[in-house]
Amino acid sequence: MDFLTLLGTVAPVFLVIAAGYAVFRVGWLSTEAESSLLRLVVNLLYPCLILNTVMTNAAVMKPENLVLPPLAGFATAAFGCLASYAVAPLFGLREPRVRRTFAFTTGIYNYGYIPLPVVGTLFGAGATTVLFIHNIGVEIALWTVGVVMLAGTSPRDAWRNIFTPPVIAIAVAVGLNFTGAAHRMPQFLLSAIRIVGAAGVPLALLLTGATFADQARNLKSGPSTAVALGSSLLRLGLLPLSLLALARWLPCSPELRQVIMVQAAMPSAMFPVILAKHYGGDPATALRIVLITSALGLITIPLWLKFGLVVIGH
Repeated sequence: MDFLTLLGTVAPVFLVIAAGYAVFRVGWLSTEAESSLLRLVVNLLYPCLILNTVMTNAAVMKPENLVLPPLAGFATAAFGCLASYAVAPLFGLREPRVRRTFAFTTGIYNYGYIPLPVVGTLFGAGATTVLFIHNIGVEIALWTVGVVMLAGTSPRDAWRNIFTPPVIAIAVAVGLNFTGAAHRMPQFLLSAIRIVGAAGVPLALLLTGATFADQARNLKSGPSTAVALGSSLLRLGLLPLSLLALARWLPCSPELRQVIMVQAAMPSAMFPVILAKHYGGDPATALRIVLITSALGLITIPLWLKFGLVVIGH
């Protein structure tokens, strides 16, 4: 695929995010509505999307797609956080709170709403299913390694946050797939799940843009140049190389190879902005990282995808 084709795959995602930014700025979406809709996405729409995608997909029946994807998700996210923490002083980021937030936000790539439509468009339902399973590992890394790094929280307490509705939905969907129960479910129920799930990604992308607009007012003075330079070099430059090396040489299924390749191209995740505020980090630092890596991602994502397709032999 050439650059323009890959840009055409990524551009709609960013246009929907831009629309979410615009509707918040003009007042069509309030902060209160944004919070309520986010809960709706996480607790209902996204789980329905997972059920619809996973519970009848043949990729789940491959044993290698149940063990390695979560391990790869955990390892890549944890490595990103630890590596970012180690090199942060090279960019002058030595103040503990800023350094921890920089490492956490830079290390966690966007593993949900941006890669989901990209993986689906490029590789189809099998890779999308593996993406959901892979993200269990990322969630575990986020709530253990990430939160402990950000706030010094006990790992014992962090584990309680892992069992979210999306993770539970993956477990249920895999069970329905293995037992064959999904094929015996009433068609009207399957249709309802499909309809609700289809709303998940568009609404999540709109809310991502709205969150950008809502949080932008919290930007304040600080090491903005160092944060922007460091996070861009790591998240969009060096860390993708490590993920592509894993995609190239890890003995795994084609679907997992495709997922890791797409994740290598991703900017920083949005969720650390919220967690930085909740766990005593620096929300302004987190927001700067998300904004700069997402803005540059419109150009770098197609470039990394093009290179990544060559690396994994497509």
